[in-house]
Amino acid sequence: MMMLNRMFPTTAFEDMRREMDRVMSSLTRQGNGSSFTAGSYPPVNVCEDGESYFVEAEIPGVDMKDVELQVVGNELSIKGRRDFDDADNMTFHRRERASGAFGRSVTLPTDVNPDKVEAVLKDGVLTVTLPKAESSKAKRISVTSV
Repeated sequence: MMMLNRMFPTTAFEDMRREMDRVMSSLTRQGNGSSFTAGSYPPVNVCEDGESYFVEAEIPGVDMKDVELQVVGNELSIKGRRDFDDADNMTFHRRERASGAFGRSVTLPTDVNPDKVEAVLKDGVLTVTLPKAESSKAKRISVTSV
């Protein structure tokens, strides 16, 4: 009886996936800390209650004057800049805190009312409250019997 030598495609795919992960990791690595990785900063939490969405973004070391928020439909954009004063006489041995411009967009499940959006920056955490648009809120419908 002749044995068939089967090639296992899952092994080849796993090797390819690992190599792609390695390449992508090297492309997005922040290295010298001079800039932020696109689309990943600031880290955010998004939650909701019946009336509003809440977006919390960690932006330590950023002044509110250096932050710009924009709401269009159901998308919140956060843009800003964090810079550090580098002393000319300093030699860095490790630099992991990134500086420079950053931007992040968050797509919410429904539209919000842009006229009632509020933002507060406290202890390095930006909290944005985005009230849901009236058309997006759940409406209670009474049922009558006949």
